[in-house]
Amino acid sequence: MTRIAAATGIPLRHQQHLVLHDISWAFYERLLREIGHGTTRVTYYRGTIEIMSPLPKHEKWKKRIGRLIETMSLELRIRMETLGSTTFRQKLKKAGLEPDECYYVQNAAAVKGKDRLDLAVDPPPDLAVECDITSRSIKREPVYAALGVPELWRFDGKRLQVLALVGDRYEPREASSVFPFLPMKEIQRFLDRMREPGADDLDVLTDFQQWVRTLKR
Repeated sequence: MTRIAAATGIPLRHQQHLVLHDISWAFYERLLREIGHGTTRVTYYRGTIEIMSPLPKHEKWKKRIGRLIETMSLELRIRMETLGSTTFRQKLKKAGLEPDECYYVQNAAAVKGKDRLDLAVDPPPDLAVECDITSRSIKREPVYAALGVPELWRFDGKRLQVLALVGDRYEPREASSVFPFLPMKEIQRFLDRMREPGADDLDVLTDFQQWVRTLKR
C-alpha cells in the first residue's frame, strides 16, 4: 500500500485515500463487488488502483453542477438518462472509474431501460462531470479517454472547463457539443454566484431556471 502526497487540491493526508500498484483486473472487479454501490470511489488504470471517500466540498460542487444540468433539461424538455456515479469499466483498456456525474443525451435512447451497461457493446456517457477539487494519484482524464467519453466538464473549484475527446486525449473547447445552444459563460456566471459568501443555492437555481426559460424564445 502506498500513500502519495500531492501539491495541488486538498492534500491527500486530509482524505480517506489509498493507492495500490500491480493490481489485476480480477482484483478490481472483486473489490467492486465487495464494496457495492456505496460512496467509495474506485479508479483503476493499467494496474494501479485508487480508493477514495469523497469529501463534503467535492460532493457539494458535483451536485451543484448536476442540478444546473438537470434543471436545464427539465425546462427545455431535453430527454436524457442521468447515471450519476455509475461505475464504467473497459477490460480491454484496463480502465474503470465512477464519474462525479454523467449523462446520456444524444445516446439516451440507446441505454434507456437498461439496468446494466457494458461498454464493450453500449456507448459511454455523452457527458461526464469531473470535480477536480481533491488531489488524486491517478489522473482521471486518461481514464475517461480510455472509456471513450466524448465530452468532459472539469471544475477545479473556481472555473468550469469544457474538454472534448480528440484521439486519445482531451482538448479545451469554448462550447459544448452535447448542448451546443448553451453559452458556457452563463453556466460559469451561476457557478460564480454559488461561490459568493452567503449565497443561497435555491436563489441561484431559481434565477438559473428563469434564465433558461429565455433560451426557449
